[in-house]
Amino acid sequence: MDQNIEFSHYSVLLNECLEGLAIRPHGIYVDGTAGGAGHSARIAERLDVGTLVAIDRDQTAVEVATQRLSRFGDRAKVVRSNFYEVADVCRGLGIEQIDGLLLDLGVSSYQLDTPERGFSYMSDAPLDMRMDVRGELTAYDVVNGYSEDKLKRILYEYGEERFSASIVSAIVRERQKKPIETTRELSDIIKYAIPPKAREGGHHPAKRSFQAIRIEVNGELDVIEPTIRDAAAMLKSGGRIAIITFHSLEDRIVKQTFASLAAGCTCPKSLPICVCGNKPSMKVITRKPILPSSRELEENPRSRSAKLRIAEKI
Repeated sequence: MDQNIEFSHYSVLLNECLEGLAIRPHGIYVDGTAGGAGHSARIAERLDVGTLVAIDRDQTAVEVATQRLSRFGDRAKVVRSNFYEVADVCRGLGIEQIDGLLLDLGVSSYQLDTPERGFSYMSDAPLDMRMDVRGELTAYDVVNGYSEDKLKRILYEYGEERFSASIVSAIVRERQKKPIETTRELSDIIKYAIPPKAREGGHHPAKRSFQAIRIEVNGELDVIEPTIRDAAAMLKSGGRIAIITFHSLEDRIVKQTFASLAAGCTCPKSLPICVCGNKPSMKVITRKPILPSSRELEENPRSRSAKLRIAEKI
């Protein structure tokens, strides 16, 4: 690994995650989004003969995590994979049951601040946005290849962008002249497609659209529910899942999936008795999400939209 790589990633809601996981010193824990290994290292510190499995799909993150977790020897294992493959990763390591799973669904500061990754509207770089560079779909493909209707839906649903129609109309006009190739080009198109008053103060005008395209490129929403269900099936009794989200759609999926696992019965409410036989497998620990402290927000403004939810295996 290049020793000059500065993989910075503030460990969001760190103490709250450690407390929420209720770490058992002999347990097996999975950090499905290792990043710079901030959460991973603190989990490993609380283990004596337990095991930490750190997963990330970003090759640089894997290299950094491997280096930073090397002091724990065999107690920490680093795997390059997507967290939705958690069950396969664990089985590949001879692990059938786990005591906890942590997911931090945010984008690392390293990815945001490395221009050539194409995540940021603040720099000029090729339109990429892949968290795993082995992936085939790029932001260039989405911006230049998706239909107008599909692009509008993505910006509206994933970015909650109220000016999605005018933004996409501007994108379509420009790409008919020539392909939109860089983050700067796209950012400028978005900026001037939004009414002048809406550009004043607050977030950068391209923030929501870039977020939406990134979510589409990486399939971020599709994998949350199946990952929770797979991990829940592997959890030992009393084991916990802790998930940090940064987007209302992510948070809704986590909340609803936890609630479904805690409810058990899926029968229509019109039936007088349960006929499905499904029993609750989890209990929700956080009725309301845990939010960052004022101190954390001062130290890391990027934490401001973070929410932590926790559930426990019955």
